Amino acid sequence: MSYDFSENEELTLLRQSVRDFAEKEIAPRAHELDEKEEFSYELTEKMGELGLFGTVIPTEYGGQGMDYVQYVVAVEELARVDGSHAATIAAHNSLGVAPLYYYGTEEQKKKYIPSLCTGKGMWAFGLTEPEAGSDAQSSKTRAVYDAARDEWVINGSKIWITNSAAKTTEGITVQAVTGQKADGRTELSCFIVPADAPGVTRRTMHGKMMWRASNTGELYFDNVRVPNSAMLGQRGQGFKIMMETLDNGRLSIGAMGLGLAKGALEMTLKYAKERKTFGVPIAKHQAVAFKLAEMATRIEAAEGLLYKAAWLKQKGKPFQKQAAMAKLYCSEVAEYCAREGQQTFGGYGLMKEYPIERFYRDAALLRIGEGTSEIQRLVISRYLGC
Repeated sequence: MSYDFSENEELTLLRQSVRDFAEKEIAPRAHELDEKEEFSYELTEKMGELGLFGTVIPTEYGGQGMDYVQYVVAVEELARVDGSHAATIAAHNSLGVAPLYYYGTEEQKKKYIPSLCTGKGMWAFGLTEPEAGSDAQSSKTRAVYDAARDEWVINGSKIWITNSAAKTTEGITVQAVTGQKADGRTELSCFIVPADAPGVTRRTMHGKMMWRASNTGELYFDNVRVPNSAMLGQRGQGFKIMMETLDNGRLSIGAMGLGLAKGALEMTLKYAKERKTFGVPIAKHQAVAFKLAEMATRIEAAEGLLYKAAWLKQKGKPFQKQAAMAKLYCSEVAEYCAREGQQTFGGYGLMKEYPIERFYRDAALLRIGEGTSEIQRLVISRYLGC
């Protein structure tokens, strides 16, 4: 099977337009927003105007109709400047809108998706709970069917949910226990829950080390009633929906890792060419030059792995193993480049006025979010028959 990842004119134009936006609009504000832990509604709406919401959704539902390679390039270019804004786009598209499109009824798609492709509304992915992270089948949130009213009553909580507590959040896809299967396993189903439904409490989480300008929330459901028609997919299909959604999401986390790594290399190379010791730029010292060479080499390998996974997804071919590999490797390359970049900056790399400090912090979540590095290795090993 042959792969051609050379950029055509359309992809090059997309890359440049997102890069220009990120450098002109996001970069000047990234430090301030990070310091204040402030989610920017203004920049989010501008990202919508640029066409970064509903990226891979067909135009008939208001989306941009991009392919998956274009999507990962867009996320990559945002992450090259700031992880928080890349996270807003990645979570909204891969975890928010995608399940509605792939598993929703035609009525559900037409009702919810168009407004989510504008940048004025967001959707969240309600999977993780205080005691159900990597072990996602251990959800405690429950939904009980009220046959008299043909409604489901949801009780429970979720935590670390991106885009869930903003004032523009329109809803959450929630995984809940709906019973027990014949084989004794827990039955899990997914529900579409409006953010303003009675009984829903949303709280913004503060004190984060990373992605401080993205919106992260805790969710509480107290006798929240939704109609039976709010079920997403079939009853008992919840865990399958969530896991398949995470397969897609790993492409965007990989893109965030690749973008962060590229940004770290660019700023480190620039600094190394300007900073002098012993009468020459530090880039001329072998110890620094070798760091830069290693960073560039790992980035090249990460890019090829990620783009291949995105290409496979776009072509409708099995991509799950490659997506797990891309998420794993790109996140670890991001951490490596941020760490080595910070080391090259020396004491300045520890100061918040230098973006490499923020990149170092932001890289940490990439090894944890949407499946830890350990879970990725488990997934990959199973594809190897282990």
